[in-house]
Amino acid sequence: MGPLTGLAMPKPPRHNQSLADLRQEIDRIDEQMHELLIKRGEIIDRLIAVKKTQETGSAFRPAREADMMRRLVKRHHGNLPLDTAESIWRVIIATFTYVQAPFSVHADLSAGDALMRDSARFHFGFTVPFVPHMGASSVVEAVSESKGDLGLIPAFATAGTGPWWTALEFAAAPKIIARLPFIERADHPAAMPVFVISRAAADAMVTETEVFSLRVSGWSAAAVDAIAALADVIALPDRAFDGAALLVSVERGGIEAVRDTLVKIGATIRSSALVGSHATRYTVPAKG
Repeated sequence: MGPLTGLAMPKPPRHNQSLADLRQEIDRIDEQMHELLIKRGEIIDRLIAVKKTQETGSAFRPAREADMMRRLVKRHHGNLPLDTAESIWRVIIATFTYVQAPFSVHADLSAGDALMRDSARFHFGFTVPFVPHMGASSVVEAVSESKGDLGLIPAFATAGTGPWWTALEFAAAPKIIARLPFIERADHPAAMPVFVISRAAADAMVTETEVFSLRVSGWSAAAVDAIAALADVIALPDRAFDGAALLVSVERGGIEAVRDTLVKIGATIRSSALVGSHATRYTVPAKG
């Protein structure tokens, strides 16, 4: 799934163009964009045929998508808001992925119905079915029972959810494959941080940021302060070990530093499991 290419460059502006001329030029560009989308669909048809003989597994390609989004930001200019350009490309990617292999988006609404729906519609559009849930565990269960669905879970702990990520520790379980929004900027229209879970092919994953499930005893405020500079951490009480269950997002290879730091302050690591990975978020600098 590549970006649209082949769009003819608009003619150099003429100072004597009439309103009718400008509208005609806009209509011509609109027709070209529509035709390119149709051609993209034809390529997807051929891609489906090739995949039947050369590839198995999920149609999701997190690494490729992250690369596409980075290139979009780098080439973007002009008066079209980046929000619009990103959402258009997101919907194109999601819709054509849906055409290849139909899937649903399961979303945990416990952090707010409107916020989660904004994120889902911004990133996946309206063609992909949206399935609401009340609680992260319900989303994990639904994705686990599906063949290729996605799950959206708020990337912060909320009351009553419990350590939902422990269900991702098993080999056959879905994993965290992305963290949205990928393109971070001020006033993002779908700014709520969200983890995406699914079953993506191993060679399709992007591993710039690794996400671990840890269980520790001896968890304390000092432990929070000690590893805050090393990783993003969600911690919830874990009565089984009289400690905490952690979801740790850390730069690839950085988990050893987290483990060493925990041990130095007296925490005991009871278990550790890799539960996913995602691209390092692309931050757009605020305009001065």
